[in-house]
Amino acid sequence: MASKATAPVRFKATLRRPAQPRAAAWRFLVLPAAASAKLPTRSMVTVEGTLAGAPFQATLEPDGEGSHWLKVERALYEAAGVEAGDTVALAIAPVAREPEPTVPADVRAALVAHPEAQATWADITPVARRDWIHWITSGKKAETSGKRLATAIDMLASGKRRACCFDRSGMYSKGAMGAPEAAE
Repeated sequence: MASKATAPVRFKATLRRPAQPRAAAWRFLVLPAAASAKLPTRSMVTVEGTLAGAPFQATLEPDGEGSHWLKVERALYEAAGVEAGDTVALAIAPVAREPEPTVPADVRAALVAHPEAQATWADITPVARRDWIHWITSGKKAETSGKRLATAIDMLASGKRRACCFDRSGMYSKGAMGAPEAAE
């Protein structure tokens, strides 16, 4: 039997346009629960595969309901020749090696200014770095993200390797994570 972490997961889902922001160029889809259950985690997971035959690599996000959702950038849905409202076939599998996350400029600057935090940052996994970035930047207000950045730097400087109080699945902190609302 194939491993849960490496077996390709095949399914169909409806491509949706997000309600907010109104002019968003990206689209999204929510994985069926049965497809999501075949993935190794309810939290963020980077996958590679095809969407209507077009290859991609992306990080699925938890929908807060025990499944995942996928943000589909314009280049991908155009390459696949699909539009919002279409039912699309996907085949996905978790990547063999988690890619390095993109570090926002303010996080990068704060790490440079705090060598102890930067040392811990350099020693943690890409998944842990992704979780820190997501926790810092997921605040609804800029003030919240600023406070989280300061807290993260303090925790990293003290050697803490994982973000505090971070529900990686989105199931216990409703509103922190979830699929976007679809436009009508």
